[in-house]
Amino acid sequence: MAFIQNFHPDIDPQTIRLMDELGFVSRSIYHMREQSIDEAGLSFAQYGVLMHLFFAEQMGEPGELNPSEISERQGVSRNTMSAFIRNLEDEELVERRLDPDDRRRFNISLTDNGRSLVATYMHDHLDTVGQCFSALSPEEQETLFNLLQKLGAHVTAVRQQSVIGNQ
Repeated sequence: MAFIQNFHPDIDPQTIRLMDELGFVSRSIYHMREQSIDEAGLSFAQYGVLMHLFFAEQMGEPGELNPSEISERQGVSRNTMSAFIRNLEDEELVERRLDPDDRRRFNISLTDNGRSLVATYMHDHLDTVGQCFSALSPEEQETLFNLLQKLGAHVTAVRQQSVIGNQ
């Protein structure tokens, strides 16, 4: 850590350790999620699109979402989401329909095949998520959740200030 402080004398070495550890845990969880749906033949990001549509249906929301809503929920660009949707359409897992209220837009919904695929892999996926956090007590999970929300809000604010400062 001493060499890091040569570059930035005011940096707290603990922040570097935290960043590295958070990155390691995040990558490990990502890989476990990917493995939980390997047999589906989709990336986790593609499966995530299907899950968002499935959860929207299950929560009583409209069974259709527009691509912008899905890209926002997944935190990916609209271009990336368009590629995901095209691939999922090719696999007949989702379908696109013109929005009846705005004929310039379209909405995405699950096909029966897409719904079935999500249901098939949901148990294994949720089991994997549960295993990832089983090392923590419910209280520790709540504390971690609150800390991550606080950190996320701060990082978002710092990013916004950085964007404004660069304009």
